[in-house]
Amino acid sequence: MTKRYVFGSPIETDAILCKPDAEIWQDGRLSFQDNALSCEMEDEEIVYGLGQAVRGINKRGWIYESNCTDDPRHTEDKHSLYGAHNFLILDGESKTGIFVDTPSRVVFDIGYTESHMLRIVPQTPDFELYLIQGETPDEIVRQFRGLTGRSYIPPLWAFGYGQSRWSYCSEEEVRQVVKNYRENHIPLDSVYLDIDYMERYKDFTVDQERFPDFGAFVEEMKRERIHLVPIIDGGVKKEDGYEVYEEGKEKGYFCKDEQGEDFVLGVWPGRCCLPDMLNEEAGRWFGRKYRILLDQGIDGFWNDMNEPAIFYSEQGLREVFEKIDEYRNQNLDIQTFFAFQNMVAGISNNPKDYASFYHNYKGEKYCHEKVHNLFGYYMTRSAAQALEELSPDKRILLFSRASYIGMHRYGGIWQGDNNSWWSHLLLNIKMMPSLNMCGFLYTGADIGGFGADVTEDLLIRWLSFGVFTPLMRNHAAQGTREQEAYRFESRELMRNVIGVRYLLLPYLYSEFMKAALGDGMMFRPLGFLYGDDPVARRVEDQLLVGDSIMIAPVYEQNAVGRMVYLPETMKLLRFRGGQVLEEAVYQKGHVWVEMPLGDVCVFLKKNRILPLSEGGEHVAEVDFENLKLYSFGEDVKPYDYYTDDGESRACELAGMKTLAG
Repeated sequence: MTKRYVFGSPIETDAILCKPDAEIWQDGRLSFQDNALSCEMEDEEIVYGLGQAVRGINKRGWIYESNCTDDPRHTEDKHSLYGAHNFLILDGESKTGIFVDTPSRVVFDIGYTESHMLRIVPQTPDFELYLIQGETPDEIVRQFRGLTGRSYIPPLWAFGYGQSRWSYCSEEEVRQVVKNYRENHIPLDSVYLDIDYMERYKDFTVDQERFPDFGAFVEEMKRERIHLVPIIDGGVKKEDGYEVYEEGKEKGYFCKDEQGEDFVLGVWPGRCCLPDMLNEEAGRWFGRKYRILLDQGIDGFWNDMNEPAIFYSEQGLREVFEKIDEYRNQNLDIQTFFAFQNMVAGISNNPKDYASFYHNYKGEKYCHEKVHNLFGYYMTRSAAQALEELSPDKRILLFSRASYIGMHRYGGIWQGDNNSWWSHLLLNIKMMPSLNMCGFLYTGADIGGFGADVTEDLLIRWLSFGVFTPLMRNHAAQGTREQEAYRFESRELMRNVIGVRYLLLPYLYSEFMKAALGDGMMFRPLGFLYGDDPVARRVEDQLLVGDSIMIAPVYEQNAVGRMVYLPETMKLLRFRGGQVLEEAVYQKGHVWVEMPLGDVCVFLKKNRILPLSEGGEHVAEVDFENLKLYSFGEDVKPYDYYTDDGESRACELAGMKTLAG
């Protein structure tokens, strides 16, 4: 049961597709006072949700902000990351889903100020509130997803392993990456092109010196069964003669400052203008620009810098330089030095800048800070709508850095610019269910970490978890240790671990499609299924993946195994050296399981089926028909198996077939 309440005059976000009639607010479990929603939480109540956020699966004990933020330091003291996902579930004696629909900032104080109080404070008094009641968290998620629409479905090849790095600067460099993967027989399906492929970081351009015949190179890679996936940034370089800039300027498609002039900010190319992604006409114009690369054979894109990120604004830069002149001849004592340091550090993504430009949204003029969380969503939506028009029969890979509820209909997300830290591997694990709750099924983190230098064991452990995430991409920043799998002494272990992905692919793709088409989740906390088990409800580092298996990844340096909690009788299947080893059946309870580097372990539920393929070095080699079925128990249930051509946009569950154990 879903109830909708309207406070003030909300700005429409298009997050909800089917709105129930609004009801008159009456305080119940939630009370509303001083523009804040609040309720008392039970002692054992768990709070799930908020999508892309720091800390645990259970969100109690911290303050979170829905405020799309370009910040690669995903540490526990942060309050917001790249997405704004204002949906949570209170799982206590009763179950309640809460969605606060507003495009501006929302603060969620979940037991931080007062340990038993939930307090939700929208930035403005204008918002819509949805309260969803259900018997289980799964039921609430299905109701919510029924309101927000079906999740994006990528092409099948996008479930293969991808290699990325900020610094692939030429055709030859990409060729060498592919050559090394193929010669070492390490599976690979895609190579991602960061900003280096562009001509001086200009959207929808290709550097002609480094990629002299891009269309021919795309086709060459396709013959190698490699898909190239270029990046598109949210800012357009301000340069006379650059066609995209000239068109946007002429047609008035850029965001304006208070004087009605194009707002100028700095990002990768230097001075840029922001296309007004919230303006329907401007968004359509920007989206159709993807055709420039689509016509050269590209069939996948990733959208970046669309929080939007701001290195500096012209006005902010001017103020900083003036202040530096003032500081130049001063004696910088501790207070003055810290003020100087904070001023320079605060030039990027400054709140003053977000309050200084405007959008034309649904026929009204809005200051950006009031609609901030919609920018990345509408950039990706504009691209998706254009790509569907330009490629009506064929799925195109599309995912984004920034997002809001509703964007899950148009593309996936990656989990931002993380670091090569063990804590970020654990954060990746904990983030998967909460993103699935919000509809983001096609997601994953930068495997190995984007910033900092990866260690060999961290990369192997991260790959061992990444084989389960729909987006499986190894990505690293310029200047960090090169972390392609073939560069390490243990490349044979890495080959075998990555190969597990291709063994699992029939199961993972089937479970993904059933979750997408059935408004479900692919990754769930144990508490979703075993809600009556007080131990299972508190497990934060194990996940249910689809209907048949549980995983318990290793996320600590030098570990040789770990304690695992079995919420029911399960059988351990161990992937080692390209083989599947059927090991012990464990009864409910805690057990120590050895997990040396290179082993991938799954725990198969009793009377369930896990279908596996023979693998392959790319998705096209995987046989989705002749499968080996693993199961145990005396009453094995048939498995609903989904397959399709992996390319057509027409997807439906009616095409499933039944596999018997």
